[in-house]
Amino acid sequence: MDGSNGRGGRRTATWGSDPSVHQLRLFLALAEELHFGQAAKRMFISQPAFSRQITALERRMGIGLLERSTRRVELTPEGRALLPVARAAVEAADRLRKAAELQARHVSGRLRVGFVGAEAAMPYTQRILTEFRSRNPDCAVEMCGLDLAGQVEALTGGDVDAAFLHLPLPAGIRTLQLAAEPRVVCLPVGDPLLDRPQPLALCDLGERVFVDVAGESVREWWDHWTVNPRPDGTAVRFGPVVTGLESLLLAVAQGEGIALLPAAARELYPRPGLAYADIAGLPPVTAALAWLPACGEWRSVAALRQAARAVLRAGRCPSAAPRRRGGGGAAPAARRVRLPGQRRPLV
Repeated sequence: MDGSNGRGGRRTATWGSDPSVHQLRLFLALAEELHFGQAAKRMFISQPAFSRQITALERRMGIGLLERSTRRVELTPEGRALLPVARAAVEAADRLRKAAELQARHVSGRLRVGFVGAEAAMPYTQRILTEFRSRNPDCAVEMCGLDLAGQVEALTGGDVDAAFLHLPLPAGIRTLQLAAEPRVVCLPVGDPLLDRPQPLALCDLGERVFVDVAGESVREWWDHWTVNPRPDGTAVRFGPVVTGLESLLLAVAQGEGIALLPAAARELYPRPGLAYADIAGLPPVTAALAWLPACGEWRSVAALRQAARAVLRAGRCPSAAPRRRGGGGAAPAARRVRLPGQRRPLV
């Protein structure tokens, strides 16, 4: 116990310097413990520092709050009178802090979210947007469809605040990986490859011409999707150049080229003149939420990331590829993404 200050009494107040909330918390702890050592331990502070803070509080208040002796610590009458007021002040400070935290997390205004093709209809996208809206009812979400060729520029140019895209993306774009799924081959109806046993292999595509996508910003991305060059170093033969997904599907249906698409294309892009075949031996493609570092601290974008992580943590991010209907054998199941060094899927 601290017996250095004698009996509490009237002191000279240090006016202009109000008691801090921290000092009031220490006073409340000491009023409950009536023991400097135990109160200091409870508040995770050394006993000398605790004693100095209580002395400073008494000086600021201009009264003695405690009677100290070598045997005991007791509240003075003034200390007992101020105890409920001090407790109310600390509780008010706690309410203020919580209100400030709520305001800091409050998101309003508009969030522009980009997507390519039917990515907005994917189960993980729907779950994340539902989570975001439930958490941020005052923020309007504007969904913006993007072309294959312009998806990167839409993000880097500020046309959208964040986007649901597929990897790989250029350096400097931040991503949160959501789900992965296998690829399928998009072919015109009647293509001889459809008569071969499935799944096909990459070598079965041989000298086939692939539909190309315009734009240098997506060159690496489309080379990844088309496996260009092939493992033996052979370059892919590209044919018609398109900017959008519907143009790509039309080019395939008209026999101008073929394409590799995510397995979900079977359900999402059924078109007259198109057929899909399984292909083995290719790594899965990964869907991700993407944003720029400069936008990452915006409340709306940060809230969207938080909603996505909440969905992933809760295991509510469904498989990317819908279940196949009908023959041809089931496509390999889509899986959640596990990052290097993680024991569990994304959280």
